[in-house]
Amino acid sequence: MVNLLTGPKGSGKTQQMIELANETVKQCDGNVTFIKNSHNDTYSLSFDIRVICMDDYPSIKNIDDYTGFIYGMLSANHDIQAIFIDGILKHANISSENMPRFIERLKNISKRHDVNFYLSISAEKDQLNGIDLTDCALLN
Repeated sequence: MVNLLTGPKGSGKTQQMIELANETVKQCDGNVTFIKNSHNDTYSLSFDIRVICMDDYPSIKNIDDYTGFIYGMLSANHDIQAIFIDGILKHANISSENMPRFIERLKNISKRHDVNFYLSISAEKDQLNGIDLTDCALLN
């Protein structure tokens, strides 16, 4: 399942994602990964959550690279059950134009590898043009 948390910049999505990740890691038998753009505000996440900062991977520049990065994580750790991606529009030149294709890729990965994705997107629900919300959940 791909879960989407939408809203304008500054609306508290990051804090909601952190709280959701902290709750998820308490209830899940596998591993939880939290991907963010920088090293800021990592102290609020549980120590049981694997935090990845994309600033450490500057050569990931597009959705193909980003998808490969996710596959690499899953191939190295078959116990990942949830991946949180905070502020996806700040990562790897992902934009509202290529977001539908990226979401489709995440839905396919989710089905094949039994992993739940949680994405925060700085956009309103009505701005998610072209995204097929089948097998997606809007969290707000």
